[in-house]
Amino acid sequence: MLAQKGNCEVKIVPMKVFVYNLREFDEKPFFDEISAQLGIEYRYTDAAPTVENASLAEGCDAVSIITCPVDEPRIRALKDAGIKLIMSRTVGTDHVDKTAASRLGIDVLGITYSPSAVADYTVMLMLMGCRHFKYMLMRSIAQDYGLKGRLAKDICTQTVGLIGGGAIGKAVAKRLSGFGCRILMNSLHPDKQDEDIKNIAEYTDFDHLIAESDIISLHVSGVEKNRHLIDRTAFSKMKNGVMVINTSRGFVMDTSALIENIENGKIGFAGLDVIENEIGRYYYDHEDEVLTNRDISIINGFPNAFVTPHMAFYSELAVKDMVFNSMRKIKEYFEK
Repeated sequence: MLAQKGNCEVKIVPMKVFVYNLREFDEKPFFDEISAQLGIEYRYTDAAPTVENASLAEGCDAVSIITCPVDEPRIRALKDAGIKLIMSRTVGTDHVDKTAASRLGIDVLGITYSPSAVADYTVMLMLMGCRHFKYMLMRSIAQDYGLKGRLAKDICTQTVGLIGGGAIGKAVAKRLSGFGCRILMNSLHPDKQDEDIKNIAEYTDFDHLIAESDIISLHVSGVEKNRHLIDRTAFSKMKNGVMVINTSRGFVMDTSALIENIENGKIGFAGLDVIENEIGRYYYDHEDEVLTNRDISIINGFPNAFVTPHMAFYSELAVKDMVFNSMRKIKEYFEK
């Protein structure tokens, strides 16, 4: 590619990106479109980054990844391949060893995308809990069409507590306002309380929210200080029969404590899109394998709880945002 500068022609070397875990069935058309718009060359594999395949990224400036483990050996191998930036097509970057990356001189960045997909999914899980959907589906498959055990709760009668006042938490609040339920919100950043949200939700402290809410939904970031934010002590303060929803990060909730409180009846319904120790299991077909995360099997064995495979984000708009925003951010990073 040539550009004119004064009386001279200057050769412009296109920026190059290597994309790991690229899904041809949904992401590739978006990568083709945005790379052509931005003048970025990209190569890809459908595999996750490993020490062995880091050499695939040689000659590239940055790599694009999803929620796959990127530890120090992988980062070192990417550095040896000449990589200067690890861009995650996700909001959270807790799957990357950022301490090792910083020590090795590689920056790690995440992106933002439309909160609508996760917000819609969250409300869906709440409605499924109110309607005893899993139990109803299991019994219907067995041709039991009786009404016993299926009496629903009207969501408009429920107090819903949202922990996390960011973009997704606010999007959930706006959706719930249409149902007419009482909404409580706990923001980890009280100085960022939204005036629009104050018209539909009551900002309150953590302990008051978990004690008052019939439904508790988690929307906090995947930072270490949020690890086991919902632990045995938090569960003990909740109402009997409480519904808990998690579409944020698995480690925000103590899974052992969750299972105990489903078994003792404290939790009436648990709808989880994330769970501890899930990385490396989701987004792959493990149909003929014995999985080692027994917590998933235990929770899915309860009639009032289930785990979905970290797919709340998965909508056409969100996937397009993730691809477009990550490539734009890579270009901005190297042009600043």
